[in-house]
Amino acid sequence: MSNSSSRPRTLAEKVWDDHVVVPGEADASGARNPDLIYIDLHLVHEVTSPQAFEGLRLAGRPVRRTDLTIATEDHNVPTIDIDKPIADLTSRTQVETLRRNCEEFGVRLYPMGDADQGIVHVVGPQLGLTQPGMTVVCGDSHTSTHGAFGALAMGIGTSEVEHVLATQTLSLRPFKTMAINVDGELPPGVSSKDLILAVIAQIGTGGGQGYVLEYRGPAIEKLSMEARMTMCNMSIEAGARAGMIAPDAITYEFLKDRPHAPQGAEWDAAVAYWDSLRTDDGAVFDAEVHIDAASLTPFVTWGTNPGQGAPLGSAVPDPAAIADETDALAARKALEYMDLTPGTPLRDVEVNTVFVGSCTNGRIEDLRVVADVLKGRKVSDGVRMMIVPGSMRVRAQAETEGLGDIFTAAGAEWRLAGCSMCLGMNPDQLNPGDRCASTSNRNFEGRQGKGGRTHLVSPAVAAATAVRGKLSAPADLA
Repeated sequence: MSNSSSRPRTLAEKVWDDHVVVPGEADASGARNPDLIYIDLHLVHEVTSPQAFEGLRLAGRPVRRTDLTIATEDHNVPTIDIDKPIADLTSRTQVETLRRNCEEFGVRLYPMGDADQGIVHVVGPQLGLTQPGMTVVCGDSHTSTHGAFGALAMGIGTSEVEHVLATQTLSLRPFKTMAINVDGELPPGVSSKDLILAVIAQIGTGGGQGYVLEYRGPAIEKLSMEARMTMCNMSIEAGARAGMIAPDAITYEFLKDRPHAPQGAEWDAAVAYWDSLRTDDGAVFDAEVHIDAASLTPFVTWGTNPGQGAPLGSAVPDPAAIADETDALAARKALEYMDLTPGTPLRDVEVNTVFVGSCTNGRIEDLRVVADVLKGRKVSDGVRMMIVPGSMRVRAQAETEGLGDIFTAAGAEWRLAGCSMCLGMNPDQLNPGDRCASTSNRNFEGRQGKGGRTHLVSPAVAAATAVRGKLSAPADLA
């Protein structure tokens, strides 16, 4: 990305250019040094912040902009019995440490029991903290979620968390840009989760490395904000630094009148600026990918990384048919861990656990999809279904709409907000050998519990799978 504004620029380049505090100069070899970038919003949680706060304490520094720093408890929180001490000692220590640090440094915290507590990447958008044209960072890789608003949003490491707390800036090298052009229209029953899994399967888990991805085209423009957040959330699973979608009327409708959104004349001025962020005609991306939305169907993963996926109507692949030796070896290892036989129809794969939730698919729109499938049906015998809202606001809205009653009537566990089984925290874990259909974002070995096997799916597929006991789409229940 370049600081030049004399040529047509992409969305990512515009946001970057608007935040350069000190441009990087070329060194003796001619290589460009990093730019110093201003950060508009810093999101904090209990896992990656303790060392950063301790660094401030040792240096005698305050948090530079407490008004631009927001903390929430999400990774380590239990999703039941939150009125009791956290049973897991490590989780309890991390949560209590965050509380002490936020009190000492004057950072606003949404703790367990607070009406606005939840997963950091759900809380930011629902409060209107995340806005187009912002730079957003958090010590969490799935900060890319916020790019759905036309923000440049990135996960950062612990040392960088400390740097932002102390200075409200980051030293970063410019990224390359990649356009993901999604033409046509998604067929009925195909969601943004299916789309992003198909994108990752096409470009690979390293295909986006070094890039900011911009999702573009007619199919993207028709997505809701929550669906767009799912797309950008999983950009990191393609190896990308960030994912972005240009703001438009759908973005503005979502943001309007939220607690931290601009009001009155400030709103009008903000929208005028936001409208200017769209990629210019004639702007050149470093790489482009094309996806035919009409060709897509419900998608599931069969392996141990998000790129090892296939249409639900297909079969477990045969590594012997994979031409690339590295990919074939990875497939053999994945199938051994997943205990799957090549050629097995994916619809014949039985599961004993279904997880609905995470920063990928724990929003109200996701829960409505699940409730539509479960209404009047029962979770299959021998299947445990856990439904965890992304925030307490999402849970409250689901209760108001009667979704919680539908979940419990179907035999699902209706939990409180948190990251939960996405990363196997507290008791929300798979046992060795368990097979889970999960709406989360990662299917790495042991991600949801040691020896657990994870298939990434959309909310609709998760719900249908819970009813049938095998990987399924709602159409299979008719």
